[in-house]
Amino acid sequence: MDSKKVVSSVSAISIAVNLVLSAGKLAAGILAHSGAMVSDAVHSASDVFSTIIVIIGFRLSAKEADKDHPYGHERLECVAGIILAMILFITGMGIAKGSFDSLLTSEYLEATTPGIAALIAAMISIAAKEGLYQLTIFYAKKIQSPALKADAWHHRSDALSSVGAMAGIIGARMGLMICEPIASLVICVFIIKASVEIFSDAVGKMTDKACDESTQSSMRELILSQEGVQSLAELKTRMFGARVYVDVVITVNGELSLTCAHAIAERVHDSVEREFPSVKHCMVHVDPSISK
Repeated sequence: MDSKKVVSSVSAISIAVNLVLSAGKLAAGILAHSGAMVSDAVHSASDVFSTIIVIIGFRLSAKEADKDHPYGHERLECVAGIILAMILFITGMGIAKGSFDSLLTSEYLEATTPGIAALIAAMISIAAKEGLYQLTIFYAKKIQSPALKADAWHHRSDALSSVGAMAGIIGARMGLMICEPIASLVICVFIIKASVEIFSDAVGKMTDKACDESTQSSMRELILSQEGVQSLAELKTRMFGARVYVDVVITVNGELSLTCAHAIAERVHDSVEREFPSVKHCMVHVDPSISK
């Protein structure tokens, strides 16, 4: 799967949908006298900005290794993920502040009852943004992209924001004006939680965090199954953006020639890089077993 084409295609769809949604929700919010829908339109517009960050981050991370960056640029995608997590966090805190202010000042009691157009716009937004989330998160997992994953959660945060707007609109039309700020407070908790998880994941991949234990266990089994490997003295992995570096120390018969020992190391190296596509490089060190 061509990661560049995936990111370009998903991002193009995301930008197009968000531009249409932003314009539609803004018009509905103004015509239907819904402040919540106008705010939701601004939130959708911010998703266009976040998607542009994803595109820039991914393209920079895909650059070939050079003199200044001999190990490549993959970690730049994590930087994009961190930026998006911060945007998501600020979005959640902004929703929380607005809701608290509305509750504390009883501002919601003075709001104009929103029209039906705002409710329809909210329902369309929820369906569209959840669809974008499902599409983006599917491909984010396929290509192991932290930035695309962050963008997916930005789509879901917008869907949740629209759920809050819809709940508020329904409540307001029933005379329960307090529903909107309360629903928004609940939503901001989910948005902030997602931002913290995305931030932690991106930081972990920038600080040589090991890959998951299941993958390491599969690597151990594969290495030990190679002909000539007597034992596995050490296996270390570290995340480099969405890719993995592997350092292996194996033990082989100490009476083998250097050529034979090197051939075993090559088999281990090739098998790990072949069976685990996320591995960018596998370094194999050979120790001779000491016969007594």
